[in-house]
Parts: sequence; C-alpha cells; structure tokens
Amino acid sequence: MLKVGLTGGLACGKSFVGEALAGYGCFLIHADELGHEVEAPGGEAFEPVVREFGPEIVGSDGKIDRRRLAARVFGDSEALARLNALVHPAVRRREEQLVDEFAARNPKGIAVVEAAILIETGSHERFDRLILVTCSEEQQVARAMHRDGSVEAEVRARLSRQMPLAEKRKFADFVIDTSGAKEETLRQTRAVYEALRRIEL
Repeated sequence: MLKVGLTGGLACGKSFVGEALAGYGCFLIHADELGHEVEAPGGEAFEPVVREFGPEIVGSDGKIDRRRLAARVFGDSEALARLNALVHPAVRRREEQLVDEFAARNPKGIAVVEAAILIETGSHERFDRLILVTCSEEQQVARAMHRDGSVEAEVRARLSRQMPLAEKRKFADFVIDTSGAKEETLRQTRAVYEALRRIEL
C-alpha cells in the first residue's frame, strides 16, 4: 500500500485536491478532523490540553473553544510546541490505525493524509510520497478572507508564521498549482493520481 502526504499553505486548496483524490479511489484522512476528535471531551488530548492551557479555553458547551486556544498559542512558539506535543501523538495513533485498517482491506490501495504542517513537524518522512498544493500568496490571502471572514492583516500574520511554499517545494514529490481554473487543478490532480498508481513499492 502507498502512503501519501498531502500538504500546502493556508487556503491553497488542499481539501479540494484531497476530495478529488478520494473521488479517484484514494482513502482520504483529514488530520484536522482527527485533531478535533482527540481534543473533544473524552478524547485523548482533551484533559491534558485543558490542564496545560487552563479551564478558560473551555466554552459554555464543555468543549475546547478552538479560537480561544488559538489565541493562546499563535505567536508563542513555545506554547504552540507544547500544544503540538499533546495533540500530535494522539492524532498520529488514530491516523496509523485508520491506515492499517485500510491496508488490510486494500493492500494495493493509496492512503492520503491531508495535513497542514506535515513538513514542519517532520511527519513528511513517514510517507512514501508527498504532494504539495500551492497558489500565489495573494490568492491565499483572498481565499482565506473569503472562507474564514478574516481581515487581511490577520491572514498575512498567519502566513508569516508558516513555512514559505518555496521552501516546502524542496520536500515535495509532486506539486499541484491551484491558481488557475478548477478544471486545471483537476487535470493536474488526475495526472498525479495516475503517477501514484504506477509506483511499485
């Protein structure tokens, strides 16, 4: 079975590419969704995160308020590292369990893990191939503002804390540029899928 990482910068179109790959028959895992699961009440990371960052990050619904938590860690690299150390191991265990179950059913299948910070955490080394999704910085800003309702300064501040896409390219086996029409993105994604199918492990 082929294990593929799918990453990219803020609002580059990772999810669109991931869903297209799933449509071609890949088994798609969203690391962000696993992160939500492990941080939910009863999840492996819920109590450790609340202990580390305080009960004020818990909303009136009893769940971790992700905006409050984000406000605590972004801009503070040490706090972000502590959060990642609490959440990432639990996410990785769930991811590996899902991949193992898929591999048992489809030994010649392709599992794709979509995650924003695969390279930054060194997790990219666990994959057979890495796909990077890119577009221009101006498109990232416009898309993020449209999608999240964020102001431009906030989006640019988030981008400034991410590894530049030019740097990420050095680690990628495949690059999909989403700056054109959706049809062009789908054409590139299909070509990458066909290349993955040809890989013999």
